[in-house]
Amino acid sequence: MTEAAALLQRDNPRTGVARLTLNRPEARNALNTALRRELAEAFAALDDDPAVRCVVLRGSPTHFAAGADLKEIAALGPAAVSGLGVLRYWKAISDFSKPLIAAVAGPALGGGCELALHADIILAARSARFGQPEVSVGIMPGGGATQRLMKAVGKYRAMKLMLTGEPVGAEEALAMGMVSEVVDDDLLEARSLALAALIASRPPIALRLLKEAALAGADAPLATGLLLERRAFELLFDTADQKEGMQAFAERRPPIFAGR
Repeated sequence: MTEAAALLQRDNPRTGVARLTLNRPEARNALNTALRRELAEAFAALDDDPAVRCVVLRGSPTHFAAGADLKEIAALGPAAVSGLGVLRYWKAISDFSKPLIAAVAGPALGGGCELALHADIILAARSARFGQPEVSVGIMPGGGATQRLMKAVGKYRAMKLMLTGEPVGAEEALAMGMVSEVVDDDLLEARSLALAALIASRPPIALRLLKEAALAGADAPLATGLLLERRAFELLFDTADQKEGMQAFAERRPPIFAGR
């Protein structure tokens, strides 16, 4: 029996954290159809699991994901590439409603970089390298970099990465606003799990509405984004977690959020 290309591990239910690990070591975690499908199925399952409040997506200690699996697509024509259904698999990740942390060590290139860009927070080990090298093999990014990378770092930095195909290291990625934090490699797992546990301790309905408003508002005029934010803010006053949070603050005790 072939081992899964995307390994899902739910931590102790009390933490609310799940880990999803890319597992194609023989291909440096290159994204093929099987791995994309497994990722999409895992994210759908995690979205439906009320015990999961935050997810950590990671690769191996030496490779996050080397990009698309060129062996699978090199000889294909446009119709065959379209038939792979890649956009459908990406959508399952972009539609994920819960906080997502990408813990990146080693190369995150091409589709691997685009996968990391789907996260809400990117933690980078010092060994991490980010890039969009598609032009070096005669194509261009096709998993969202022309949109997500542009929004993350701005036109001029994004265009340099995409037009040259040259990668950047963790510190440069941090300086350009592409990653949230840089840590030593041996601390990456502990830091990502600690951050995920902290986020998972927050009220899950508030987290979902916050992410929804932030992402939807990013593609809307400012006035529309502000209205989305305000309506989500108001809705939270109908939740038990809002009452618990404010009562706990008044009583000077830690809140216990039940997700209601």
